[in-house]
Amino acid sequence: MLISEIFFSIQGESTYAGLPCVFIRLAGCNLACDWCDTPYARTNGNAKEMSVDAVFQEAGAYRCSLVEITGGEPLIQPEAKALAKRFFDGGFSVLIETNGTVGLAGLDAGIVKIVDVKCPSSGHAGSFLIENMKFITPTDELKFVIADRQDYEFAKEFLEEFVRGQTANVLFAPVQPALTPKELADWILGDRISARLQLQLHKYIWNDERGR
Repeated sequence: MLISEIFFSIQGESTYAGLPCVFIRLAGCNLACDWCDTPYARTNGNAKEMSVDAVFQEAGAYRCSLVEITGGEPLIQPEAKALAKRFFDGGFSVLIETNGTVGLAGLDAGIVKIVDVKCPSSGHAGSFLIENMKFITPTDELKFVIADRQDYEFAKEFLEEFVRGQTANVLFAPVQPALTPKELADWILGDRISARLQLQLHKYIWNDERGR
């Protein structure tokens, strides 16, 4: 598979935020979101070709029990599901972050899926495969990256129409500086939305330093 980077850091997002985590970033993406914060991982330009075994050994050397497989879009690489299974079978807690445009079938139920539902400001609204909802379990997470009120209303409607309590792990993340955390927090509180305001902890600690 093609690997953009493997690094050890603090988990900055999701309900696992704040925990030490090993990140395995696969190269290549099938989307080009307007607010993408890892554009270097969209292509295979500087990627390193590695086997599942090699990735397992390098990431495992950090001696951290929490692993996240991310991208780019990891699931466009056929080996990504086998990689997730290798870590899961090895006793690791495994997160896989995906943009929801690739089928989730075949992932072990114990692997936590963090699925990014693209809002209008991303340029890819409607790209989410609705059939993926049948693979969402109560331990999985749905993330909405929100830049404006239109995105917020889109996320609300999606929750009402498709989620209906299937998972309580719903993340609303503001695109900064387009939308301040305060403004998004006010909307969530005003509408009594059961969503977690998600700020990217790694950016508060290290700004946009790569590998953090």
